[in-house]
Amino acid sequence: MPQAAVEADAEGVESAAQPGARRAAGAARRPRSRGGSAPPSPPARAEPLPVVDESEPEPAPRPPGQRLRAHATREIDQALDALGWGGNRLHAGVHLARKCLRRARATLALGGDALGPGRDWVDRAIRDLNRDLSSLRDAHALVETLDRLLRGTLAPEARPLLARARRAAAAARAQAAHAARADDPGLGRRRALLRVLRAALRALPWKQLQPEHWRGAVAAGLARVERAGERARASGGDEDWHEWRRRARRLSQQQRALKSAGLGADAPTFDKHQIERLGEAQDLTLLLEHCGKGSPFAKLERGAVKAFARAELERARERIQG
Repeated sequence: MPQAAVEADAEGVESAAQPGARRAAGAARRPRSRGGSAPPSPPARAEPLPVVDESEPEPAPRPPGQRLRAHATREIDQALDALGWGGNRLHAGVHLARKCLRRARATLALGGDALGPGRDWVDRAIRDLNRDLSSLRDAHALVETLDRLLRGTLAPEARPLLARARRAAAAARAQAAHAARADDPGLGRRRALLRVLRAALRALPWKQLQPEHWRGAVAAGLARVERAGERARASGGDEDWHEWRRRARRLSQQQRALKSAGLGADAPTFDKHQIERLGEAQDLTLLLEHCGKGSPFAKLERGAVKAFARAELERARERIQG
């Protein structure tokens, strides 16, 4: 046989024997079990199961109009609670309730005609209820005004004058509270009416509100505040100054409503300190009004209280204009 053929046959035999030899070598290296058999192969590794998110999806945010409705409803609810305060808390409750009712009306004004014809009825009814509580509030506000003045710096002759006026105002406040409890125990009639107004307010079509509605209301409110300020500065009349304060206060209440509804970017900006100063000036106007007919102050002291209040009011208005 030729040499090349012999070498080829040898290579074939060797290559055929190598797999068997390798299998034998591998078997020799694998450990044996006590019974002499090879241990079972490890189970195949399982693939990880996909993670399933079983949490509930986040609810979609409520429309802005419904958020404004929620704010107005909270104000009505707080007013209802405050009107139920009894005992010595009656006046503080009436004060808080009137603030809440004004805030609810300011929120209604943000919707304007988009809230339909029912809005005007609800707004008027809330306004009338608030006015019905004004005598109680004025009696308390007069005492608060005198307290604030007594905490400040006063001329030696002014302090005993205001202390006597404060005692007379506190007596008139107690009399007003007694009359209110006799006429409407627990203010139950007012609270019952307010529950009806709460339902009517919530029934308005708040979902229809669009950004142009409250933005237009804010723009109009800013313009009204500017015009009212110009009139008050020009005339110096108490009514014009009171109107300026009312317009500025409503703008502040609308800012509060928009921020509560998550619409702070559309909220008006203004000088809050000026609104506070306007409020203090209005308190002095209230003191002046109580120096006339039906005043709680002694007749001989009315003139002195009136002169003091007028001088303080002029200084307060100068600070505002400055």
